[in-house]
Amino acid sequence: MEVQDFEFGLDSPAYVSVDKSGQPVDGDVVIRNTIEEAVLADSVGIDSFNIAEHYRPDFMDSAGHVILAAIAGRTERIRLGTAVTVLSTQDPVRVYTEFATLDAVSDGRAQLIVGRGSLTDSFPLFGFDLADYETLFEEKLDLLLRLTRNQPVTWSGTVRSPLTDQYVSPPLPEGHLPTWVGVGGSPESVIRTARYGLPLMLAVIGGPPSRFAPYVDLYERALEEHGHPLLPVGMHSLGYVGKTDEEAVDIQWPHWAEMFESASRERGWAPPTMKKFQAEIATGALFVGSPETVATKLAAAVRLLKLSRFDLAYAVGRVPHEQRMATIELYGREVIPRVRELLAAPQ
Repeated sequence: MEVQDFEFGLDSPAYVSVDKSGQPVDGDVVIRNTIEEAVLADSVGIDSFNIAEHYRPDFMDSAGHVILAAIAGRTERIRLGTAVTVLSTQDPVRVYTEFATLDAVSDGRAQLIVGRGSLTDSFPLFGFDLADYETLFEEKLDLLLRLTRNQPVTWSGTVRSPLTDQYVSPPLPEGHLPTWVGVGGSPESVIRTARYGLPLMLAVIGGPPSRFAPYVDLYERALEEHGHPLLPVGMHSLGYVGKTDEEAVDIQWPHWAEMFESASRERGWAPPTMKKFQAEIATGALFVGSPETVATKLAAAVRLLKLSRFDLAYAVGRVPHEQRMATIELYGREVIPRVRELLAAPQ
């Protein structure tokens, strides 16, 4: 892969942020702010902007395709995708129609990352049984890929009604709507991604990125076994870029701590501490610091995991909109050029 072909993206779950007085921002304002953040990302040279999918009161990303369509109308070059689409509780036909339409609206800029989701709120909301977790994703991925790759589609399974010689519109030009699979650490998911011949997106949200190197090796072996060429590997991680290391820590720490405190109560994790936060910055999955600090760490991860794409889940938690805009500016104007420079340098 040429350095200039590397994709630098931003991922957003449209957090309900706070204003300057520390009060939560209304949901409609959050959505409009997210659109403004994507417009800025386009203007500073970031390659993609990707919306997550949650069904909780602290996230405004339950209809990401609508937000992305609004962004498409105000941007010219940035790719527009998801991070991730919880395919297990979506209808693949509907996902196809929404994102094939987004592809047309954006003149070929739509992309997808599909996954099973780390949160399970959508299962009871849409009437799905968690006992069918694996079957739902496997069958729906199969159907989605048939729709994107070779229509008309004849398909049958256990999770929805069958299709017989079915065309679904709008049509996709060949090679459009690239679809990645998000994987959080399951070897079976890595192998399935390779079996379907899809790019792999690693969700590295805790611990050292090096622990995912065996998954990259497994993926490459599985691709070969299934007769596929080497395909791109990406990485999604959390972070915040400040003017200095100290500024980045000061801004991100309280919001990261608040978010992980809530997650620790829900999932039984150990509560977050400043020591853990600093350890994640030093050797783990947090990309928090000055442009030089973040760029150096990012370049090392790219080489270690043989990445073709990196998506920064920027400004974790309720970081105010103004500070979210500031980190986007630094990521696009300073981090990305510096990473390209580091990767181009001889080793």
